[in-house]
Amino acid sequence: MSADAAAILQMPEITQQLDYAQLRARAMESLFEAFDSLCEGTVVVDRNARIVWINERYAARFGVADAKAAIGKEIEEIIPTSLMREVVRTGRPLLLDILDVNGESFVVTRIPIKDGNGDTIGAIGFALYDKLQPLQPFYARLHRLQHQLAQTQQHLAAERRAKYTFTNYIGNSPAATQVKQQARRAARLDTTVLLLGETGTGKELLAHAIHAASTRADRPFVGFNVAAIPENLLEAECFGAAPGAYTGAEKKARIGKFELANGGTLFLDEIGDMPLALQAKLLRVLQEHEVEPLGSNKVVKIDVRVIAATSRDLKADVAAGRFRADLYYRLNVLTIHLPALRERTEDFGPLCDHILEQIAARTRLTLRELDPAALALLKRCRWEGNIRELRNVLEQACMLADGPRLTEADIRGIVIPSEAAPPAETVDAAAITSYDEALAAFERNLITQTLRLTDGKVTEAARRLGLGRATLYKKIAALGIASRD
Repeated sequence: MSADAAAILQMPEITQQLDYAQLRARAMESLFEAFDSLCEGTVVVDRNARIVWINERYAARFGVADAKAAIGKEIEEIIPTSLMREVVRTGRPLLLDILDVNGESFVVTRIPIKDGNGDTIGAIGFALYDKLQPLQPFYARLHRLQHQLAQTQQHLAAERRAKYTFTNYIGNSPAATQVKQQARRAARLDTTVLLLGETGTGKELLAHAIHAASTRADRPFVGFNVAAIPENLLEAECFGAAPGAYTGAEKKARIGKFELANGGTLFLDEIGDMPLALQAKLLRVLQEHEVEPLGSNKVVKIDVRVIAATSRDLKADVAAGRFRADLYYRLNVLTIHLPALRERTEDFGPLCDHILEQIAARTRLTLRELDPAALALLKRCRWEGNIRELRNVLEQACMLADGPRLTEADIRGIVIPSEAAPPAETVDAAAITSYDEALAAFERNLITQTLRLTDGKVTEAARRLGLGRATLYKKIAALGIASRD
């Protein structure tokens, strides 16, 4: 070595760099030696996943008496289930894994070996344990988490299953029989279904039944009431949203109802209340079978059968420009009209029996029976709320009645049959001097009769007349009508 070179090596910076390099090299050697001595086995492979070194203990585990005999062989020849080739191929480590060999389990870690340019030139694997006892606390916690996850998934799956079948649609009248026949046909056809009918006629029940009888029965059934969601949240609820897509949005992606129902059925209740802007997006989803979440450029392919329902007159809404004609035609592929309760009076007997059984089971009250006179009275009511209103009336009667049978008196205290309304009072045309006077007389007549039917209760009268309570109070005051509340 020249005097100049010796002088350079004596410089503190150069000496420090050499010390660091030696320390790093020695640390790597020590780490390898420590792992080799502490672990159950060590193996090194080249870029072709051929063994370049394996310690004697590990080789013996796989029936190789001399470790040198394994050198040059592909890793799978010695360890058939090894993932070392995957580590070499991807350049990514597998830090914690279970290797099962001949009934034995090893906890292993696999790390890629890279050159100075960052290219993978091989991999090294360590079998950390040959017994899993040291990791039992970890496995116990993992098992609990897996069990909780499985329970949650089962619960969610149960929530996304159909709750009703065709046996839940009670009635053998011609109208009810025709509906069930049409619905069974719809279940066999994987097409869009439109359910039309007044509120409370059983549209949601029928949607469940169609799904339960279809080829998608083991897939999700997702119900979604369009009218129940604020308009500014409706798009995200229906189609999903990207993280932070709007003010107040969650930081993680929101899954929409279409994605939740993927592979199954999506029931869109009160579809007639969907805003026009969203109708266009819904039409695209139905045509292209893909959704684009709010605030995202990602398009998600879906396979969803749509059942839509509404109590509105969609034809009239189309004519008035409140509903898109192209969406109406897309939905109106297979339409089922559900009859109102007053159109199927033959079904009152079995319907009431079924409802009374449900009430008794839920409330644990005595199972009530309907007196024939009470049943006849129920048949004479209009039932604007249909089966939902009938259920409410029977439940009230069960709560208030003392005996095991519901009598006409029990029912009459809750409902008033349409034929029981007092005759309209006539207006003396000779006493009327103007149109405004005639209109006031008519209003006074109508409101007085309605208050008489509701025993003077303004709130109930307002509901029957379709007026706001405040509006009815103003009319009562202006017309000089007496009321109870």
